Parts: sequence; structure tokens; C-alpha cells
Amino acid sequence: MTTEHVLDDRAPAPVRRTADKVPEVTVCFWIVKVLTTGMGETASDLLARLLGPVPAVAFGGLALVASLAVQFALRRYAAWAYWTAVVMVSVFGTMAADVLHVGLGVPYAVSAPAFTAVLAAVLVLWYASERTLSVHTIRTRRREAFYWAAVLATFALGTAAGDLTATVGFGYLGSVVLFAAAICVPALAHRSGALNAVTAFWTAYVITRPLGASLADWTALGHTRGGLGLGLTPVTLAWTAAIIGFVAYLTMSQRGTRAAAV
Repeated sequence: MTTEHVLDDRAPAPVRRTADKVPEVTVCFWIVKVLTTGMGETASDLLARLLGPVPAVAFGGLALVASLAVQFALRRYAAWAYWTAVVMVSVFGTMAADVLHVGLGVPYAVSAPAFTAVLAAVLVLWYASERTLSVHTIRTRRREAFYWAAVLATFALGTAAGDLTATVGFGYLGSVVLFAAAICVPALAHRSGALNAVTAFWTAYVITRPLGASLADWTALGHTRGGLGLGLTPVTLAWTAAIIGFVAYLTMSQRGTRAAAV
């Protein structure tokens, strides 16, 4: 028997993969997700008021790039890094939708379908490349890039959709009720077996954005706009504190962390 034959007969070494880069989808996941959507909505408006629209967009873009750089640099899920990136996506996604509407005069009735098309394109390209859209398999740089592109598209779409319903007669409180009812549809459909887990997840993920944003706007904006008038700064700080509290709990408890696959 030759040396080459011996080497050929050896069992291949196991390929190690990094742990998943996103958390388990639990009740805590959805709570923090809604909190980030609301905080991103009011924080975006607050930054635009304090810095001006152009500097606010520049700041939001830089913060987003920095947070994603940290997220991509880590080899496994870390609650603080992941949710910081989500918050920055929320802030910048809000700015993207608002710039189109306020800065360029694009109606929400146009931008919402446009962002829907962008999200659909990202998901189609993702599936064509990876043959899966499951968030339980984010273990490569390419899948992580597709994931965050989809997340950014959902936030921009959700912002436009929430503002659209608020301005066509529902108001902010009506929008909260509308999207709270809407998010029950994929949950119930999945529970009954009528909708698979991946479709249910992304449908709910989109809806959480206008749900949280409408709730934050309703609490922050003045009575003349149908809100409670609590103010952008107090609402932003309150939602930020809630996010920090939940993320600290997730970090200390290690909830939502999946072990590395071998």
C-alpha cells in the first residue's frame, strides 16, 4: 500500500463553523425588536431636529457602518453588538424613508412599494445564493451580509408603511391597533401550519417596524398630531433605557445564544 493510498483513506477533518450570528427567536427577541423600532423612530426625528437633516443622516450612516463593522468582526452572537447594530439600522432606516419623503418629496404611497421591491430583491438574491432564508443558519459572511441588507430594507419599508397609514386616516393610535392586529396574522398562520417558519418570521419582522414606530410617535408627538405629547427626548430616553435593560438581561442570562456548530 502506497503512502498516497494511506493518506487518501484518512477520514477528513471536521469543518468548524462559527456560532450563529443572530439570536434565537424568542419572546425577548420580539420585545427588544419592537423597542428598537420605536426608539429608532424618535431618535431619528430628534437627531434631525438637533443636528439638521444632512448632518443627522451623515451621523446615522457612520454609526450604522461602525456598528455593523463590530458585528461582522465578532465570530459569534453577542447581544450588545447585535442589538446595537439593530438600533443603528432602525435609526438610519427611518432617516432613509424620511429623506425620500421630506427631502425629495416622494409620497409614502410610492416609497412603501419601492422599499417592498427592494426587500423582495434582497430575499430573492439571498435565496438564489444560499437556498435558504432561515435566520438559524447565519454562519458565513455572505449570509450575514444578506441578513443585514434584508433587515435594513425591512426598517425602511416599515417606516414608510407606518407613516403612510398614519397620514391616510388611521392616525398614530389607529396605526398601532392596525399593526398589532396584523402581526397576529403570521403568528396564528404559523401556529396552525398554514405558514412556514421562515415566511412567518420575515412577515412579522416587517410588521414590527410600523408597530413600534407608530407607538413611539403616538406617545411622543403633540396633541395636534394625535399624540400624547410626551416629547421626543423623554420617549427616546425611556425606550433606550428599556433596550439597555433587556440587552443586559440577555447578556447576563445568555438567553438567545446558540452553541457553535462543528
